Formats: sequence, C-alpha cells, structure tokens
Amino acid sequence: MTRRISRPAEIAAIVFVITAGVAFPTTAFAQTTALVGGRIIDGRGQVIERGTIILRDERIVAVGPVATTAVPAGARRVEVTGATIMPGLVNAHGHLTGAVGMRNDPGGYTRDNLIRQLSVYASYGVTTVFSLGDDQAAAFQLRNEQGAARLAGARLFVAGPVINGTDAATARAMTDTVIAMTPDLLKIRIDDNLGSSRKMPEAAWRATLARAEELKLPLAAHIFYLADAKAALLAGADIIAHSVRDLEVDAEFIRELKSRNTCYTPTLTRELSTFVYGSTPPWASDPFFLKGAGAAATAELSDPVRHAQVQASNAYQQGLRYKEALPVAARNLKLLTDAGTRVAMGTDSGPAGRWQGFFEHLEMEMMVAAGMTPMQVIVASTGDAARCHGRQGQFGTIEPGASADLLVLNANPLADIRNTRQIKTVWLQGRELK
Repeated sequence: MTRRISRPAEIAAIVFVITAGVAFPTTAFAQTTALVGGRIIDGRGQVIERGTIILRDERIVAVGPVATTAVPAGARRVEVTGATIMPGLVNAHGHLTGAVGMRNDPGGYTRDNLIRQLSVYASYGVTTVFSLGDDQAAAFQLRNEQGAARLAGARLFVAGPVINGTDAATARAMTDTVIAMTPDLLKIRIDDNLGSSRKMPEAAWRATLARAEELKLPLAAHIFYLADAKAALLAGADIIAHSVRDLEVDAEFIRELKSRNTCYTPTLTRELSTFVYGSTPPWASDPFFLKGAGAAATAELSDPVRHAQVQASNAYQQGLRYKEALPVAARNLKLLTDAGTRVAMGTDSGPAGRWQGFFEHLEMEMMVAAGMTPMQVIVASTGDAARCHGRQGQFGTIEPGASADLLVLNANPLADIRNTRQIKTVWLQGRELK
C-alpha cells in the first residue's frame, strides 16, 4: 500500500489560533521538554512501563526507560508518573464538512467552521485527520497553510471531491480535475447505497485507479459489498475505506489484503449513526461527548418529537438495513484482525450526527467489542493509521523523528480501551494544548 506517495507532509512551525477553547502555538520555537515517568505505548505495539520522552521543537528526539534516558540540561521537565502516554490519534477516514452537530448547513462550509472542526478533533486527542472526500477550496487552503508551517488544530490531509463518472472518459476527466487541486490522495465510491442509487461503472472506477497509479497517488475505495471490495483490491486500491457488510470475507480477500499490504478501515460508527437517532443515543448526556457537542445536544438528542421525525424518514428505514449489516462488519473485522491484515481506525465522522472527536473514541470501543485487543486497536488508531496512508515515521508513533503529537491519559487504555477518554493533556507538535 505504501508504494504510492505524491506529496510528503513535513509539518514545521505553527501559528496561534484559538477556537473552541483550544489554544494553538504560535511560531517556530527552540524548546526541549522531557516527559518523565509515564507508561509509554509507542503506537507500534511496544510498551515502556516507566519511560521518558524527549521533545525538541516539534519532534521527538529520544524515548526510552527512565533509567537509561537522560534528561538534557536545561530541558523543561514534566512529571507524568502514573499516567499513560500514547501517540495522538490518527483518523484514517474522517471529513470536514458544513455540518454543525445534527444539522447539515448548506452555507456551513466556511473557513471558520473547518477550523472549529479541526480544533474539536484536537481537543479529543485526534491530532491527524485524513478527510476522504467532498473537500472544497477552504480545506485545501488550510492544508496548504499547514504545509507552509501554519497549523490550526488537527493535521489535515484531503482527497478533494469524490470521483465519479458514467464511463471511463468522464471519470478520467474528473480525476484530472481533482488532481489539479493537488490532493493528498483520491477517493472513489463503488456502492449503490443499498440499491437506492446507481453504482459507479467498473470501467469508470478502473480508469480513475489507473490514473492514480500513473501519478503515484494513493486511492481509497468506498465499498459495501465483498465483490466490489475484492475487485477494487485486485485492481490496486490502497485503502478499503469501509467494512465489507454483505458477506463474510473469504480466503482470497484476506490473502490479497495481506500480500498487497492494503489497509482496511472498518468505520463501525458510520453504521451506528444511520439508525441510532431514532431514540436517545446512550451518549446523549455523557460529559465526554458534551465537551465537544455542547450542552444543548442532550435536549436535542433526547427529544421524542425528533425521534418520531427520524423514525418516519426514508433515511432511517435505510439505516435499519445498515443496522442489520453492522454485525457482519464486526465479524469481518475480527476475521481480518485474526488473520493479521492491517487495519486503520476510521469513523467517517464529520457529516451531521457523526461527532468529530467523540466518534473516534467510540469507534475504538466498538473495535474492541468486535474482538480486537486494546493494543491492536491503539496501533490501528495511531501507527498503522499513519502507515496506511504512507506516513510512517512522520506521526502516529512515539519514536525519534516523529512529530511530537501525544495523548497523556490518567488511566491505562490497555486495561480498558475507554480509558482513552481519560485525557490529561494533548500535545501537538511538541506543545501542550491549552
């Protein structure tokens, strides 16, 4: 999968932006900081029970046991004994949108709203987001500013408009239009929305995939059916961007995923969001949810009038079919994990009702419920999510040279994955977010 990289994302100094209660650093700085005494989960499956992490400027320069990792003279020392430190979360499939909470606002795709969303992601410890489709000029501008040493919240990568087309020629033309926007990857949809829409013809998506291959651009494929997932995989797709939800994955699919090192992104919370609002969701009054959603969300999500409206909608009736598919997705995730395929955490968060930041933590909980271990989920949500987009070593791991994006927790997520919610501090490029 990692064979295609078109534009490295080396992020340097950053600007000062305050949105949604999160303060972001200003300019390049010369500061050495040592986080001392915490349990370190490195994002690659390794644990140091009592370790030290040395940060210089925006990067990690050393990591190791307290006994053998010296704190440089003059460094700022931060005691984190009793805490657990893991890499900042990497969402391999999120979105920036015009939505605010449960509402899609046609005029909401603005710079301020996108900055707010990146800030919310960061406040939950999601320090990198790959926005997989429908990205407009404002998102590209923010992405470009980050690449030119300007950062406003979570690190952002964009795919641009989702590519479609009725035949190979129109798909190729749209692909070239998107490529001219300089995306970080491309996105196609091979899906008929449970029979309610026309599926992208095979000749069209194959033309897009061929063009991506020519330009060494990664390509993510939205799928539902095993047959489509297998066809896209065999044609060279780099990321299977949703779960297979119609059938149990077969030996050929598992074998090809492994041999090609292609990544699989389950997006279990995406399915949940299609039906859960027909009644009060279990998180409606959860303080961890409300810190990003706002206190008014409880009343809205608990309103029986709204529940009735949701239940009467065509979208909800379709959502009940996705509800039936969710156990299939969970079983397939377990099968693929047991087989040793590479999984990347993704949520499809961003559209209305798919709560950025909160859904990433909920996704990890659902991945454990599907049968993954907490360590497997943490690796899928950090190091492997970065690796699946060809960014290994840049972020998502605690190792020398990686961006100093850290999540400091008051409890151990290896004991209970819900402990990722016990956030003590978030560090983004070597600075603690306020």
